[in-house]
Amino acid sequence: MEIKKITAKELKAANGILMLFAIITGLILSIGLMVAGAIMVSMETDLLLAAGVVLLVLSVVLMTVFCIMFGGLKVVQPNEAKVFTLFGKYHGTISTSGFFYVNPFSKTIAPVDNTGEGTPAIKAKASSQEQALSVSLGGGARSVSLKTQTLNNGKQKVNDILGNPIIIGAIVIWHVADPTQAVFAVENYKEYLSIQTDSIVRNTARLYPYDIFDDDDDGETNAGEKSLRGSALEIADNMKNELQSRVKDAGLEIEEVRITHLAYSEEIAAAMLQRQQAAAIIAARQKIVDGAVGMVKMAIDRLSEDEVVVLDDERKAVMVSNLLVVLCGNKDAQPVVNSGSIY
Repeated sequence: MEIKKITAKELKAANGILMLFAIITGLILSIGLMVAGAIMVSMETDLLLAAGVVLLVLSVVLMTVFCIMFGGLKVVQPNEAKVFTLFGKYHGTISTSGFFYVNPFSKTIAPVDNTGEGTPAIKAKASSQEQALSVSLGGGARSVSLKTQTLNNGKQKVNDILGNPIIIGAIVIWHVADPTQAVFAVENYKEYLSIQTDSIVRNTARLYPYDIFDDDDDGETNAGEKSLRGSALEIADNMKNELQSRVKDAGLEIEEVRITHLAYSEEIAAAMLQRQQAAAIIAARQKIVDGAVGMVKMAIDRLSEDEVVVLDDERKAVMVSNLLVVLCGNKDAQPVVNSGSIY
């Protein structure tokens, strides 16, 4: 899906302090004209009466104009931007902080955050009317934040490539790179980012298994195979690149994607825990048996080399059996002293 590109332009705004001083001076002048006109009207001379009426009308017009001009004073905070429209057309963007004066009929436009302050994401529960663009006139108009923000996409239940239900959660660290494109390209860029993140997390989780188990007879595993648990950092980096490609045309830049929660779903968590425990027990037993066989072989070889005792095949078999029981048993061995023959 291709998003229509709107070329951003920096609005050439006048200095707000100078314009405020000029407006106040104009208001004082219009009040002076109104007082002078009222004095002239009170006089009985026809010429002064006509001049007084003209001054009164002129003062009212000037006062109205200067009052309207107050609407052109705009304050832009650090790391914020204001996007302006004039009579339905894009007028320009102010991305530097300060006090400015723009056309008083221009309006700032920005999406409404219906989740309240401090909430990172806009959920789809809000109505389309509530998600409409906020248009306001005056110094209290909404701005587009350029600060680095965190989107907590929450936890969601998906199936991995093996069909196992898992619960996965991710956060996205992002900021607005192009405020003009963010405002005009999509209905609500925060909601757009939240939906795209949800889609990326789901699609990525379906491409990998939660974990890799060695079920091969030869005991070898595929070293190149990735899993959500074992390759979390690499998979998160792939998610970042894919998410960036989707939201780039919306004027957003993704700084980092992190997987914050990863677990089996409740219905299979117990069974998968038993499987992991069984795999750990088997691996431990294999190491114990390998070590025990080596120790038994070393003991028999040393006895034969030093000619401590001459053992036939039957006695070697009994010795091997006893040593393996001692070395591989879960409990401490109870020695039995035999003072007679073993036969």
